[in-house]
Amino acid sequence: MTQNNVERESLNRVLGIKDVVALAFGTMIGWGWIMLAGVWVEKAGAVGAVVAFLIGAVLCIFVGLTYAELTPALPLAGGELVFSYRGLGYNASWITGWMITFAYVGVAAWEGPALVTAIDYLVPIPRFGFLWTVAGFDVYASWVLVGALGGLLLAFVNYRGAKPAAVFQLSATIAMSVGGILFFVGSVSAGSVENMVPTYTGTAGLVAVLLMVPAMFVGFDVIPQAAEEMNIPLQKIAKVLIISILLAAAWYIIMIVGIAMAAPPDVRNGASIPVAESFAYVVGAPIVGKLMIIAALCGILTSWNGFIIGATRVIFAMGRAKMLPAVFGKVHPKYQTPTAAIILVGAITCVSPLLGKSALVWFVDASAFGTVIAYFMVAASFVALRRKEPELARPYKVKGGIAVGIGAVLVAVFFLCLYLPFGPGSLIWPYEWLMVLGWIVLGVILYAMNKKEFPNVPLSEREYLMFGDDYAREKYMKK
Repeated sequence: MTQNNVERESLNRVLGIKDVVALAFGTMIGWGWIMLAGVWVEKAGAVGAVVAFLIGAVLCIFVGLTYAELTPALPLAGGELVFSYRGLGYNASWITGWMITFAYVGVAAWEGPALVTAIDYLVPIPRFGFLWTVAGFDVYASWVLVGALGGLLLAFVNYRGAKPAAVFQLSATIAMSVGGILFFVGSVSAGSVENMVPTYTGTAGLVAVLLMVPAMFVGFDVIPQAAEEMNIPLQKIAKVLIISILLAAAWYIIMIVGIAMAAPPDVRNGASIPVAESFAYVVGAPIVGKLMIIAALCGILTSWNGFIIGATRVIFAMGRAKMLPAVFGKVHPKYQTPTAAIILVGAITCVSPLLGKSALVWFVDASAFGTVIAYFMVAASFVALRRKEPELARPYKVKGGIAVGIGAVLVAVFFLCLYLPFGPGSLIWPYEWLMVLGWIVLGVILYAMNKKEFPNVPLSEREYLMFGDDYAREKYMKK
């Protein structure tokens, strides 16, 4: 697509409703439930953990409603990048795009070590080629190789097109869901309410679990990234987005109830992979624990695949709008995928296993911080656009308008305060803070380099590159 000799790359509309639901739900669920459900019960108690996720779900719905209105109004690759540019301007948009990319890349990088951990539980990986020790975990070349091969597989699937990636996502999501439902039914029918101790550990425990909630719900926001590739009615995008949050909340709650009933505290707290080992305990058959790991492997792949899609579409949108080097704004002539962005994100996920198993928690916490910043910017953009562009066509319009937007801003501020040094869940120094600060420094460098490469991009050109013809603001249409 061109306008006044300016070329604007676009993506193919190939994703149906089933693809979008699987993309959002599969991305949100991932691997965390099988590793952390027992931790949630240990920290907050069975009831406390459920309450934490109910609170988190309500808070996320506030933010989700802003996404639900803005996504069908501006269904363009980049999602948060586009919303914040429209509502808050270039600099705010750059910050938003960079921080949501950090969130997606951080979780995608987490999946490499998670994959190796799961495979190692099923079939012990031979340890050879000792490299180094990170936070008490010995890293071997064999361990890194398995994680890197997983990264290469997902990068290749995404390179071949959005539709193959969606088919892969749907298949893996169904397999994961079947495993999780079997675990819940088996735990409730064969377990005991007497195992549901502690019931509630207190406010500190509830807050500790609440801090993990944003990372667990990250994934519904992948929907805006892929909006440009969706072939569904715009008003349905909003419904799918909210439904995906509710499905994820229900999933986490039944997993908490399931593991709390399946095994007593000494079993689930001492397990290396709590859900799998608790299921094996309650059924009395070690083989079912192995089957749960297979379901969890599917969850790792759905989350990994979804975050690769999310990260690459933001990078693509930034490249297309000349906010990053132009190579990132190009698509493959045959597969219509953002090749350079896929190679970059794939490379990062391939090297992440070098940090070892200990990096799992670091990636989750640091990426949650980036997510909350992006949520704040989207909520602020929602409020700004309600005031600046009341005439913007909104296929889905949130009732309550400004009040919902302000509520979403306050939710984001609340979570952001939890992660800051003065908050109860401050990121760990030096590991997690160095990840955040390193990404910010890299962003500052790229921002400066990009300003030098594209010093005088006309506003009308930037608007066209960001929104195309269909969603351009009228005041720039004739310029």
